[in-house]
Amino acid sequence: MKKHVFILGILMLAACGRAGEGAYELDAAYTFLGADFPLEPPLDYSSSVPDYITHDNRLDGDVDHRKATLGRVLFYDKQLSLNNSIACGSCHIQAHAFGDTSQQSVGLDGGLTSRQSMRLVNTRFAALPAMFWDRRAINLRNQVIQPIEDHIEMGFSGTGDQPGLDSLLTKLQGLQYYSELFDWAFEQKGTTINKQRLAQALEHFVSSIESFDSRFDEGFAAVGDIQGQYSNFTPAENRGKFLFRVPPQLDNQNVRTAGGAGCAGCHRPPEFDIDPMSGNNGVDKEAGNPAGFDTTNTRSPSLRDLFGPDGEINTPMMHTGNFLEFTTIVEHYNEVIPDVNNRTVDGKLVRGLTSVKLELTSTERADLEAFVKTLTGSNMYLDERWSSPF
Repeated sequence: MKKHVFILGILMLAACGRAGEGAYELDAAYTFLGADFPLEPPLDYSSSVPDYITHDNRLDGDVDHRKATLGRVLFYDKQLSLNNSIACGSCHIQAHAFGDTSQQSVGLDGGLTSRQSMRLVNTRFAALPAMFWDRRAINLRNQVIQPIEDHIEMGFSGTGDQPGLDSLLTKLQGLQYYSELFDWAFEQKGTTINKQRLAQALEHFVSSIESFDSRFDEGFAAVGDIQGQYSNFTPAENRGKFLFRVPPQLDNQNVRTAGGAGCAGCHRPPEFDIDPMSGNNGVDKEAGNPAGFDTTNTRSPSLRDLFGPDGEINTPMMHTGNFLEFTTIVEHYNEVIPDVNNRTVDGKLVRGLTSVKLELTSTERADLEAFVKTLTGSNMYLDERWSSPF
């Protein structure tokens, strides 16, 4: 009998020790977000990543459902900008794989970002944790705060006449719905809204955004590797897969005589993330300023969902945003011709002082495009977990 009472007591303590449904005041949150918004319980942000995906740069394990839910609200809330006009979701659009359709994103007062806004899909599933085209953020948690603190983007820069991030934190603490949501997400009444918790919530949301339901995933799961022929691919898609994964064989003039285009040397399947050792890709001008020189860009987003489900390019490409069609990408890599002062070009593109000449035929170019289109999924574009709550 005593044993049964002891076990019952432990169960009661466990039930009381972790906040569950009804443990936190959420009236203001429901008033703001709507009575049907999924807080109790929150939506399930568990990953459905396949076993063959091995790269994972999350800092602390699985995504937390509550923190990701809070991050979703923050991601789409224009209150996070100085003049309440810009949200993270203004430039990272679900319908475009969380990228921007503009060459340079528009920030406060019409200012333009210095580079094209990367697609955020599968950000978590990359071997390289550093973020931004120039890798200036050491990881995603560091990255999600920087646009908020940028004087052009969201305005809490602490420079000129702009207040710093502390002003935003005070602003959020004064909004009753955020006071409730931070208590609920961090399971502590009276939670102080600080920079670390703001970054953590946004990171949980962004790192949950994933796409692994493409035709490529179907073929890879059936065959078990990227080398074999995929029965769900067309002949052109299988030829494009060969061109993508196989390095070129070059003569002594660096002209391709056999093999493929070698795209996988930098964009590594099955994640299609950038090789951390990749150098500059020969695009060495500043965004919006062809006379400017910028060789610091050595990161890229995943090539998954480069195209949308409609077969159209999701966003302008490269840090300059001036590559608007896949054909222009292929033409660039067919023979990379960097600025004469660019000494940072990746060695797979230039050997010594001579550019690699792939000499891709029109059929091969079309085959490569056909293959890259197989990397596009469908669920990410419609999933409620990643949609705007407003």
